[in-house]
Amino acid sequence: MGRYLLSRLLQLVPVLILVSLIVFAVMRLLPGDPALLMLSGAEGGAITPERLNELREQMGMNEPVLTQYFNFIWGAVQGDLGSSIRFQVPVVELILGRFGSTLELAVAGLLVAIAIGMPLGMLAAARQGGWVDTLCMTLSYVGSSMPVYWLGLLLVLLFSFTLRWLPSAGGGSLEALILPAFTLGLLSAGVLARLIRSSMLEVGTEDYMRTARAKGLYPRMVIIRHGLKNAMIPVLTMMGLQFGALLAGTVVTETVFSRPGLGRLIVDAILSKDYPLVQGAILFLAVVYLLVNLAVDIAYAWLDPRIRYGS
Repeated sequence: MGRYLLSRLLQLVPVLILVSLIVFAVMRLLPGDPALLMLSGAEGGAITPERLNELREQMGMNEPVLTQYFNFIWGAVQGDLGSSIRFQVPVVELILGRFGSTLELAVAGLLVAIAIGMPLGMLAAARQGGWVDTLCMTLSYVGSSMPVYWLGLLLVLLFSFTLRWLPSAGGGSLEALILPAFTLGLLSAGVLARLIRSSMLEVGTEDYMRTARAKGLYPRMVIIRHGLKNAMIPVLTMMGLQFGALLAGTVVTETVFSRPGLGRLIVDAILSKDYPLVQGAILFLAVVYLLVNLAVDIAYAWLDPRIRYGS
């Protein structure tokens, strides 16, 4: 297990280098001068070439691009992602201040996906070929096909403006979390339901399932005790990927519901061309996404020893 863990950690290094390279290159290709933007906000129209050159020197922008990239990587390794042009505070401080709200939303969305998708998939597998199976799969297709912003606006219209049950915007309370969590979770619930159904049908033909039925166990007990655990191995991998997708999906959801999270911070940073904040926040989300998938791979190898022995 130790060799497998070391191998997976080493595989993360080239991925992180590639992500940082893409983020850095995209930020440099976008039009606009960060130093000029900073001076425009701080000093209005009193911008002289000497002052602009001085600030570019302070920000390291007069260095060759390759040197700027290595400085960015070296700073990131030390936990320094630079300073925000708009807020004039360290990027790390802004990210950590908003990430709690984003993580809360992603976890709530995943719980909604599990609470809806898992029973839906199990029910469809248990009633394969019948009208219940058709209904469950139709609901899963509808749920996973709806765009995030459209579903969010629909829920706001119904539960906030028509029924007046829940707030349409804001954060910091359980009521304000419900609609964004359902917006994220319903999309993933459809994917999860289809995967659980196919996985349950696959393990349903295994010898140990036939043996359990031959012993006279109730069908529900056979599914829960013998089928669900083995069917969860591929589902666990998908849940890790879905959690990463939920983290990325908060960019749209937090904007629709005006939640003060990391996704909305990135959108605001893009609109204000706050390059250090954009590249720092995207790199941070990429690291979190990779760590989540690493944790899933470790759990996968723990459940199925063939994975780590095969590596």
